[in-house]
Amino acid sequence: MEILKNKTISLRAPEPGDLEVLYRWENDTSLWHLSHTLAPLSRYVLKQYLEVAVKDIYETRQLRLMIQLRETGRLVGAIDLFDFDPYHRRAGVGILVADRADRGQGYAREALETLKNYAFTVLQLHQLWCNIGSSNQESLRLFEASGFMKAGLKKEWLLRAGTFEDEWLLQCVQP
Repeated sequence: MEILKNKTISLRAPEPGDLEVLYRWENDTSLWHLSHTLAPLSRYVLKQYLEVAVKDIYETRQLRLMIQLRETGRLVGAIDLFDFDPYHRRAGVGILVADRADRGQGYAREALETLKNYAFTVLQLHQLWCNIGSSNQESLRLFEASGFMKAGLKKEWLLRAGTFEDEWLLQCVQP
């Protein structure tokens, strides 16, 4: 099996043809709280991002991979490595399965397991980490089931709809 493929999904680099789907996802205000987005992104800005996305993770310190269904080729989301630190051999992880109908199908679990394998074997990272709001029980269950462990709680860290929420830091140290 190829390193960026799993049973039902494959991870691939963003393509110029992904502009419209990225525009839709990045400007879906119901998702903004997940990425701490506060303003819409233009097609122009996203087109510039796609032009830079071809650069090496060691240069940009981030990597976005599109989650694509192997059978149909349909895009269901994206998974990111960010704050890549090659010296300490760690990176943050963020994941999005955009449409509610695609959630609960195992796509996020397969994407996360595929990304972990890539990060630990190809990039030779020592650990991955993520931050998850305490109310996001789906994501907490996903990451914990994939070997991430709660490492700390940031009290009243996130402001959402006028209320402060705690945020968990989770880590997955290479086995």
